[in-house]
Amino acid sequence: MAPPILSLALPSDTGRVLSIQSHTVQGYVGNKSAVFPLQLLGYDVDPINSVQFSNHTGYPTFKGQVLNGQQLWDLIEGLEGNDLLFYTHLLTGYIGSESFLNTVLQVVSKLRSKNPELTYVCDPVMGDEGKLYVPQELVSVYREKVVPVASMLTPNQFEAELLTGFKIQSEGHGREACRFLHAAGPSKVIITSINIDGNLLLIGSHQKEKGTGDLMTALLLGWSNKYPDNLEIAAELAVSSLQAVLHRTLSDYESAGHDSDSTSLEIRLIQSQDDIRSPQVKLKAEIYS
Repeated sequence: MAPPILSLALPSDTGRVLSIQSHTVQGYVGNKSAVFPLQLLGYDVDPINSVQFSNHTGYPTFKGQVLNGQQLWDLIEGLEGNDLLFYTHLLTGYIGSESFLNTVLQVVSKLRSKNPELTYVCDPVMGDEGKLYVPQELVSVYREKVVPVASMLTPNQFEAELLTGFKIQSEGHGREACRFLHAAGPSKVIITSINIDGNLLLIGSHQKEKGTGDLMTALLLGWSNKYPDNLEIAAELAVSSLQAVLHRTLSDYESAGHDSDSTSLEIRLIQSQDDIRSPQVKLKAEIYS
């Protein structure tokens, strides 16, 4: 008789996450950036790598493989065939093709058929600072199909503008964007970076039901589940962890004699695990009325 799957037989108090994101051999983006912090916060995490690259695309060159929609579905069927397809959370990040994104929607439906209480946390990775780095057709798929089934949405400023169709140039615009996205589906919306007059803001909104990127989304998933009715505390903890990781990264590169402004940097994730487990909150959230 085969031994039981302990993550199912003895589930963690926090939950079991299926994370569909990119993977790099070297560096920390996508699943490499999300899995470890969630594990530190007590989650069982099963990663599916949407791509496997040698390094992130900010380097002069990269090589690797891209998973297609059928290959993703094969993995889901393999899990289901062994009664392993029960998750409390689904987390998605960078997705590079319309066919793969449509398969992700099938995955959402399949997981909710197993667990109607599934929380779907979607980072709609489409671009940043006015630059789109996925095919244009993905924008309408996110807007029309993905946003309505998401439980939590974590766009950056540019992505929120793409999803809402209007510019975000003030805190008021950010709050209006959150209300617009709530009306489309997700009960929690966090716009993870809004640049207003040189100040970087995070604006989050929780519409209670009568429901950098990869690291930030993972931290928001982790802490919001621990504080399901207190988005301000979850945001404070997530931002504090992220700031600590970024501070350590810059400090370590400077200690090595590297000009941190000259190139993209690899975050010091493993070295910052204490800051992920127990962040020191230095910035407080403001609650808008």
